[in-house]
Order: sequence, then C-alpha cells, then structure tokens
Amino acid sequence: MGIALNLVNKIEAWFRAKGAEYAYMATEKDNEASLNLFTARCGYSKFRTPSVLVQPVYAHRISKSRHVSVFQIPAHDAETLYRKKFATNEFFPRDIDSILNNPVSLGTFVAVNGSGFEWDGPESFLRDPPESWAVLSVWNSKAVFRLEVKGVSKWKRGFAKTSRIMDKVFPWLKLPSVPDLFKPFGFYFLYGFGGEGKRAADLIRVLCGHAHNMALDDKCGLVVAEAEVAACEPLRSGVPHWKMLCSRGPVVC
Repeated sequence: MGIALNLVNKIEAWFRAKGAEYAYMATEKDNEASLNLFTARCGYSKFRTPSVLVQPVYAHRISKSRHVSVFQIPAHDAETLYRKKFATNEFFPRDIDSILNNPVSLGTFVAVNGSGFEWDGPESFLRDPPESWAVLSVWNSKAVFRLEVKGVSKWKRGFAKTSRIMDKVFPWLKLPSVPDLFKPFGFYFLYGFGGEGKRAADLIRVLCGHAHNMALDDKCGLVVAEAEVAACEPLRSGVPHWKMLCSRGPVVC
C-alpha cells in the first residue's frame, strides 16, 4: 500500500529540515521486505553487518607480553586522539567528550610495542607514532545494570561450575571456563577500537586482556566488544571471543 515508503520519505524530509547529512537504517538480515524497500526503492547501500563479540571472564588473569607497553591516557587526550584519527568513521559520536568523561567510563588505554614508552600527548603521538599501536576504551556497564541467564539445565550449570573450579586450580593450563552467569552479573563494554601498523591486531588482543583483568578484579562475568567491530575490520581478529556467546547484529545501510 506504500505506507512504509511514505514513512521513509517523510522522516527523510524531517532529517533534511534538521540539517542532517546522512541517514542510516538497520534491520534484521532476514527482513527481505525492509531490505528491498531501502536498497531497491530508497537508494540505500549495504555497508556493514556489525557483531557483538563476547569473552567470558576467566578465573585467572591473562598475562601480558613483556615487549608491550600498556598505559592509560587522560580523557581529554583520548578525545583529541579519537577526533583527529577517527572522526570520519561511521557512527563516530560527536559528543565523544561526554562519553569519555562519564562517571562509568573506566578510561582509554593505549598499547605499543616495546617497554618504557612515555606518553607525551596526542599531538606528539600522532606526529611521530610507533610502528604499531592500538587503542580502546572501557565502559563499566555493571554500574548501570546487570544481567542473568535463566532456564538452564542442572547439568549445564554443573559443567560450568566444574570448568571454573578447574580453571582456578590449574590456571597454567588456561582452560576455558564458563563464569557464573546464572545469578546477576555485570560486564565491561569495550569501544573505540583503533590502531595502526602490522601488529595492531595483536596489540588489540593485549588491550582486551588488560580489560579482562580489570573485569576480573571487579568480579564481572563478561567482557563485551563494541557492536561496530565488523567482520571485515582487520582489528576484529585481535578481539578474543567465544563464538557460542556472540551474535551478528542487524544489517546497516
């Protein structure tokens, strides 16, 4: 009946009146009617199917390479770094300063190869960057809300508990353990992924390990990577995750 097309036309006219430069839409990948409407009739193009990458918090700490330096940078330095380097990326928030200065933001962390690296501000860093570097920020979702998994059988609960015991008793084996998700738990949300150099993905993995250890100290159950880490993003290979806990997000046009 043309109702959906009329709705799209009206809301795009409202966007233009408000001075918007771009319009994005997101829908489930199996919603063919919606995809056909936007791509075939409204001129939208598919460009991303983001993912939610989830890593359990193990009972042991993740060790860091002695050849990598990890350090936290001030919020205003992180804002400058993000704006100068990533402001043209899709979904970049113009109020990144408010996000980084929010009370539940746990900070922005940078990893570089080598030891003894000294941070001398974002301008100096970008003027003469290391051969490889990576950055991400950590958000404490536990401070806002908690989750709980229900409806799981007793034997699955028992298996999860056994995996935690084994992981704690034999940490050097690095056995994958399932955290106790059957009572309210918190998680850390990782966002602002970026980096350059041939070892950037490896440095992202180090930063994710650092965030995991922070979550372990705070008794969180999961570490969740931002949904905007697309399958085609080179840094995605450096994000540790369990496939069984992950999901593909909507198609974005």
